[in-house]
Amino acid sequence: MTAPGLSIAEILDQPALVPLWPIVGRALGLAESTTYQLAAEDRLPIEVIRLGRRRVARTIDLHRFLGLLPQENGAGPVYQTGSSAGNDESAGYQPAPSVEQSAATAK
Repeated sequence: MTAPGLSIAEILDQPALVPLWPIVGRALGLAESTTYQLAAEDRLPIEVIRLGRRRVARTIDLHRFLGLLPQENGAGPVYQTGSSAGNDESAGYQPAPSVEQSAATAK
């Protein structure tokens, strides 16, 4: 049985290193066994770090893969929550307007 996925707020509220399960696996929508199998085969889309017997990933890599990093110009992404933020690629993540666009509309 697969655990429910993580919300964007839960993903963004993680420490610098996160365990493969449940954080990375749930964020990617994977079952626990699938997460560990892909990690063992080096097929996860993010780098896996071994700390003794534990396997962890850098949160920044998870954010980058999921497209949750702020834009380079300082304007962060805008997230849409609620029923329309399902699996539709056009809903959910909407990039914030650039600083130049924001300044032009403010005049």
